[in-house]
Amino acid sequence: MCRETGKRIGIPKMGIPRIGIPRIGMRITKSAIAILLCYFISFLRGNSGIVVYSQLAALWCIQGYVSNSKKNALQRFIGTVIGAVYGLAFLLARQALERLCGRETGGLANALAVSAFIILVLYTTVLIKKKQASYFSCVVFLSIVVNHVADANPYLFVWNRFLDTVIGICVGIGVNVASLPHKKRRDILFVSGLDNTLLSAGDRLSDYSRVELNRMLDDGVNFTISTMRTPASLMEPMRDIRLRLPVIAMDGAVLYDIREKMYLKVYIISRETARRIRALAKSEGLCCFTNVVIDDMLVIYYEKSGDEVHQRLVSALRRSPYRNYVCRELPEEEDVVYFMLLYPSQVIEAFYDTLSASGLVSELKILKYDSDDYPGYSYIKIYNKNATKENMMAYLKNMTQVSEIVTFGSVAGRCDVLIENGDSNKAVHVLKKMYEPVGIKKNVT
Repeated sequence: MCRETGKRIGIPKMGIPRIGIPRIGMRITKSAIAILLCYFISFLRGNSGIVVYSQLAALWCIQGYVSNSKKNALQRFIGTVIGAVYGLAFLLARQALERLCGRETGGLANALAVSAFIILVLYTTVLIKKKQASYFSCVVFLSIVVNHVADANPYLFVWNRFLDTVIGICVGIGVNVASLPHKKRRDILFVSGLDNTLLSAGDRLSDYSRVELNRMLDDGVNFTISTMRTPASLMEPMRDIRLRLPVIAMDGAVLYDIREKMYLKVYIISRETARRIRALAKSEGLCCFTNVVIDDMLVIYYEKSGDEVHQRLVSALRRSPYRNYVCRELPEEEDVVYFMLLYPSQVIEAFYDTLSASGLVSELKILKYDSDDYPGYSYIKIYNKNATKENMMAYLKNMTQVSEIVTFGSVAGRCDVLIENGDSNKAVHVLKKMYEPVGIKKNVT
């Protein structure tokens, strides 16, 4: 059920893999198709070229992203042109020298000449600022001057060598770009959780998820992340993902634009309420980690408590360039996004009872949960009551002007697509089937 429209979304049923053997991916399949097409074109040409050169060029152009495919194709083409030109120049110069001397040249003299030409080949790629093509330039040059130095017609081989590569490039790009007809669902906003949803154990995004997610993002899918983490904490695992939309962070307290490094929307705790929370914490001898946003920077004010776990937490997190830990009391003029306390579980329970007795539990959004990193310890996080993922998703819905929202998560009853058993590929696999349903079959039933 899509909570934004009340409509039931036709979510593809995905089986959970029972063994750890990866499936054959599209890049492998496309590579095999490219090899077959190169054979077919070679047959049509009467086997006048050398098919392996076409196949190598095609394989080089089969990449996870179309943009990389085009970049590799350009490198290969430039390298082929440079290598072919110098290869032809070498063969013509050798033939002219042999006619002048009246005998064949070879042995040490030929080896020295080839080595000298390699300097010209490599230096040319430097001069035209195409050093990435230097390897291919050398491969093409050597394939001409080493294996075909005795050919009677050097023009014919060089032309065929160049044509073989161009055919392979065209085949590689064509196969890589080709896809089945899909109806793109750009009317849906897809919102995914992070931990236990996109990320597997160890904060890792799988290669499959990274490639497919980036491909859909480049294509224009409306996709973003919703997480309890701060923007700083999600930056590292998502650093290679080309998110266009802002992310919902701090459990709905902020909307953060990763590309512009800007907080677009922030729910803050009133200054009067913030003073009450700090006073209650001090009355019980507790120190808070107070998170505020100043000029699009996350600043965490804290006080030294003597607690070893606090020291370890600060030491581990302050290395991030996206966090700024300041060891001092919160200035009165700063607006608080949320308070965080980390103490032994019994201390946290007692403080929660204190907050409840003061009436703050009903006025604020308060989360209390055990720490996975520090056994025996628990967290309390205190937010503005309106700081919810649902509110931020509604804001994003208006911003993107979509008609529906579909959520992915690991908590049953709180998402549209449930990700179970740590299947970190399932979210992207289902997203792909929902965003690009084959043909024109409708998604909504």
